[in-house]
Amino acid sequence: MGLRLKIIGALAALFLAAPSQAQDAAVDLALILAVDVSMSIDEGEAGVQRIGYIHALRDERVAEAIRSGPIGRIAITYMEWSSIYHQRVVVPWRIVSDLESARSFAAELDEAALKSGSTTSISGGIDFAVKLFDECGCEATRSVIDISGDGYSDYGRPPSEARDEAIDKGITINGLAIMNKRAEWKQAAPEDLDKYYRDNVIGGPGSFYLAVHNLNDFSQSVLQKLILEIASNQTAPRQANNG
Repeated sequence: MGLRLKIIGALAALFLAAPSQAQDAAVDLALILAVDVSMSIDEGEAGVQRIGYIHALRDERVAEAIRSGPIGRIAITYMEWSSIYHQRVVVPWRIVSDLESARSFAAELDEAALKSGSTTSISGGIDFAVKLFDECGCEATRSVIDISGDGYSDYGRPPSEARDEAIDKGITINGLAIMNKRAEWKQAAPEDLDKYYRDNVIGGPGSFYLAVHNLNDFSQSVLQKLILEIASNQTAPRQANNG
């Protein structure tokens, strides 16, 4: 009897754990949050980015956007990228279907350590993200890479090549260009970074980009971006208004 109870308990634990995993689930969207942690991103800016995604995922409006889909759930993972040799998954694929599961994802992200990188390879980040879709194990109606960064790609192959290959696989790439004012001793963000993202990074059905000029507005921009891409009807504008 004792052994039988242990087996039943183990099976129950597996059953209860299943909803947090993306394996074999049908979802409206498979979403990769791909965040720049290159040397141009200092610790404070990296923390602001992380907090922006955490706050957005804790917002009821994101949960509402998820529930508005035909299936009512998405698969999501959070990764950080820098050089062609530096990419890491911070939070693996999870199924998010309501406010509770969204906040659970945010809690995992909040507990993860911040690790900075070196050079900036947007193409390396895209290529790594494309491979992550194979690990999702989900059946997604749409596949989207949400990539944020604060500078041009300066290492690896052109990001437009990686973007075009991703589009050929049915993947949409949205962008968040970080163009905040920096300390005088730091290199300024390119004045046309938003246009660079428009021309070289984003692509696919309904693709769009946002530009963030003030880190105080980062959380609001991330919230707007997540709602747009989660609830996308494939007709989102190339440039979204971030207020």
